[in-house]
Amino acid sequence: MFGNECLGELEYEATTSAVVMAGIFLSFLTEYLGHRYILARTARPAAPLQATETDSGVSSKTVAEQTPQEHQHGTLASFGHHHVGDPTYPNTKLSVLVMEAGVIFHSILIGLTLVVAGDSFYKTLLVVIVFHQFFEGLALGARIALLPGRVFPSKALMACAFALITPIGMAIGLGVLHTFNGNERETLIALGTLDALSAGILVWVGLVDMWARDWVIEGGEMMNAPIGRVAAGGMSLVVGMVLMGVLGKWA
Repeated sequence: MFGNECLGELEYEATTSAVVMAGIFLSFLTEYLGHRYILARTARPAAPLQATETDSGVSSKTVAEQTPQEHQHGTLASFGHHHVGDPTYPNTKLSVLVMEAGVIFHSILIGLTLVVAGDSFYKTLLVVIVFHQFFEGLALGARIALLPGRVFPSKALMACAFALITPIGMAIGLGVLHTFNGNERETLIALGTLDALSAGILVWVGLVDMWARDWVIEGGEMMNAPIGRVAAGGMSLVVGMVLMGVLGKWA
């Protein structure tokens, strides 16, 4: 969008990268503040100190003696995967909600672009978007399915939101179809900014909420997984990159 001749030359050539970085920062800020809020709400007052005698006669600490700092450290270090009843479980749900927010924001633009695209690009764009939404749906659906708890109502609502958001974007495109001019300066700046911002959100989601949380962060599913599962996961990751790269080149 920012490279369109109708826009002219931008005063700052790294505008796209700057907006992408802004999207990454907003995603980080949302998760960080959300995690701090959840930790503050789930904090428990320290229980009275108790000492127990071991078989050797040496006094040892009970779980109740842990200091708030120790408890908080354990909470922050293991926010990757949790179960219902665990006070840190909302952190996992918060991360999935951030992921869905980025995908939904991006999907609105996809639906809008699909409708207002010229006839020469429509068929290519349609096929690419179908595959693109398919992969996004797999990623988001897997994250939603891993959340503890029942399907209704929260999981069902999250799935429905993803399924309906692209058609909503298409409806918006139909509403502005006769007045839309994709070469206007204001339109190019608005769509370019929104595209770059959603790209930043998805970069954060892909690298931190999915890649790092599964493979690097303590408690991730692939940290101590059997070598066969690690190999299968690594191959799937590379195949996904190649497929999305091919779609991006073809588009």
